[in-house]
Amino acid sequence: MPIAAHASSEASPKPADAFSLDQWKITLPSDDNDDGKPDEISVAKLSKFSHPNFFYLDSTGGMVFAAPNKAPTTANSTNTRSELRHMLRGKNTRIGTHEPANNFAVEARKGSDKFGSVGGKLEATLKVDHVSTAAGDPDKRSAYSAVVGQIHAVKHKSTRSGFGYGNEPIKIYYKKFPEHETGSVFWTYELNLAKDNPDRTDLAVPVFGYDWDGRQDPGESGIALGEEFSYTINVHRNTMYLTFHNERLGTVRHVRSLVRPANTLDNPYAYAGDSLYFKAGIYNQCSTRSGKSMWYAGCPGTGDWKADKANGHYAQATFSRLVVGASTPPAQSGASSASNGSW
Repeated sequence: MPIAAHASSEASPKPADAFSLDQWKITLPSDDNDDGKPDEISVAKLSKFSHPNFFYLDSTGGMVFAAPNKAPTTANSTNTRSELRHMLRGKNTRIGTHEPANNFAVEARKGSDKFGSVGGKLEATLKVDHVSTAAGDPDKRSAYSAVVGQIHAVKHKSTRSGFGYGNEPIKIYYKKFPEHETGSVFWTYELNLAKDNPDRTDLAVPVFGYDWDGRQDPGESGIALGEEFSYTINVHRNTMYLTFHNERLGTVRHVRSLVRPANTLDNPYAYAGDSLYFKAGIYNQCSTRSGKSMWYAGCPGTGDWKADKANGHYAQATFSRLVVGASTPPAQSGASSASNGSW
């Protein structure tokens, strides 16, 4: 079915009716135009768009994102996604996607005044409805998990400056083993190094429950499927202030500099020279690919949405709030009172 066929009629409810999406585009786990790539819906078209399987409003007005284990993926990933990408340019396509005016930077970056903004803030309230219930290699960190929010750095062909690797200073994960009562919420910081550098890895920080190496059932310290929680990523000046909240478990705050290395292996200037942007939705980490990489969990999937959904081979999240805007000083964000140790 062509993409245009999924565009909602004026009378049909669509995500943009309930959420401000005038600075977002979306990548979907579909190839309805048969070009061999995942479908992308531009900022201009997103206001009238919904997809009956992967991006729609539910009966409560929640914005639903779904991604099967097996579907078209972007060029640099083996994982499917139904995920929004922040576009500071809005509908002004005269500004290139990777140009400074469409992205944000930390204050310390040379030429930061040429960017769409210095820093920024992403706030979301959501519940994870489902993660894949099967994995060929359940010991892989990525098994049974999904990313629901992140900051991504723009990838450049030339990395002579020491930046432009396209890494992520934060990814927010939800992971739940099929036999467990609840799942864990944690975030990772990727050492900002070249892809072929063996030291490039992700440092994980638990929020509710454990990180991706925790094999115990989090029980009451974790978040159940369908249980709401919120996150705020507030990049103010040169620092990332994180706030997580759950009605039952309370508030957790962390702080991470984006201009100082996380450890002795990290880029000495962290992400100080990168162009950055927010993403939100569901980025299914249960890849169907098998192999030595920690990202290849060998998760089952047929590519037929109806069959894969019935078999539990998908990830899904529902957002009740998604707001993006200018950063705020830490006293206002309430995130200055805690940090994750020395890094």
